[in-house]
Amino acid sequence: MRIARFEKGGIESYGIIEKSEIIEISGSIFDENVRLAGSRHDLNGCKLLSPCSPTKIVCVGLNYTRHAEELKLQKPEEPVIFIKPSTSVIGPGENIVYPGTCRQLDYEAELALVVKKTAKNVARDRVNDYILGYTCFNDVTARDLQKKDGQWTRAKSFDTFSPIGPYVETDVNPKNITVEAYLNGQKKQSGNTRDMIFDAFYLLCFVSSVMTLLPGDVIATGTPEGVGPMKTGDSIEIRVEGIGSLINKVVV
Repeated sequence: MRIARFEKGGIESYGIIEKSEIIEISGSIFDENVRLAGSRHDLNGCKLLSPCSPTKIVCVGLNYTRHAEELKLQKPEEPVIFIKPSTSVIGPGENIVYPGTCRQLDYEAELALVVKKTAKNVARDRVNDYILGYTCFNDVTARDLQKKDGQWTRAKSFDTFSPIGPYVETDVNPKNITVEAYLNGQKKQSGNTRDMIFDAFYLLCFVSSVMTLLPGDVIATGTPEGVGPMKTGDSIEIRVEGIGSLINKVVV
């Protein structure tokens, strides 16, 4: 099932995508008993928004073996996590703004999971109960500022630095998914979640042992090798197998 958040006629709603239509949902996607409202909309006549509104995005650094090797860094013994603010979120088709203080703006293609319900100290055998589904994520990074600061908060947190979408897919296997980035139509990244050091299920357990996760929060599971720079006017596309394509343009 593909869950979308969309706008039509100035009204924001959630819906289920079926072929070329969105069937509107009555109530919240996080309710245990989601009901279809019956209203159908032409997908082409709706504006897709970020599929969720997280209170926080918890990201994982150095979570692909080949990416760690690419950077000549040792594989971490535990997940390396950091947070991006909710104000950095944009949806499909929205613009990534190139900050004037940045000299190198990088893309990072990622698989992200969306939290279904309040999660704290989640046990491994119950992890699926807490996952609504999966989506595409671009961990946009001001690389020069990351290197300058020696920590990642400023470099990762600018407005528009967290493109998410186009929707949440509930029926995928997060342990065997191809994750790719295309810059102006040219493939730049291609990896598979089999290469992850810590899989999505482990990450949910680990993060929830540190902090309480709320419905709609996002865990971005790390990026494969091949990260690189974008410039003003570029189009960046994140493709995740079984989920879809997230396209954004870089502007001043």
